[in-house]
Amino acid sequence: MSSYFITGIGTDVGKTVAAAIVTKALDADYWKPIQSGLTETDRGTLQELLHDFKGTFHPESYRLKTPMSPHKAAEIDGITIELNKIVRPKTSKNLVVEGAGGILVPINNEQTIADLIEPTDKIILVSSGYLGSINHTLLSIAYLKSRGLKCAGIIYNHVDLDGTIEIIEKMSSVPTIGHIKKHDSITPKIVDEYASLFKSKLEQL
Repeated sequence: MSSYFITGIGTDVGKTVAAAIVTKALDADYWKPIQSGLTETDRGTLQELLHDFKGTFHPESYRLKTPMSPHKAAEIDGITIELNKIVRPKTSKNLVVEGAGGILVPINNEQTIADLIEPTDKIILVSSGYLGSINHTLLSIAYLKSRGLKCAGIIYNHVDLDGTIEIIEKMSSVPTIGHIKKHDSITPKIVDEYASLFKSKLEQL
């Protein structure tokens, strides 16, 4: 079984929806190590989107109150996030791990989300279609490479700018897993549909 680390080129690019799709497609367990803010956690969102799913939604190692970067949210809560206290859950299934924000979001004064990635993880980058997203996507891929980590594939979310996906593929050689179109709301049925569409490429990573 494999671990799949879902990270993004920034905040609010669709990581949680992508994580739900990947979790369903691979019949995986789900875990978000650090959750900042939100009355409803991302784990709770997945439980709603995968309401008939038999996988395990593992609890967060750190549940922070303030919707800020984990290092600052932890400071407000009067704690320090310690990497050695973030222990991956044991499972006999595939495991989907969702990061917080982008790759270089600080979790304390020395470490970032990138330090949560293990060498054997299959890294899935979630990109979006805002102006500047090409730069942010290529920078994210380049940073992973500088650390000896390989981006296994990209899920694009709401990309309407012509040529965006094509130039990223050409310049990075990272394969496209799929594209999530704009929807008024994300429902369990929509997640199921994308899980079926992306399943084959995910299994090839």
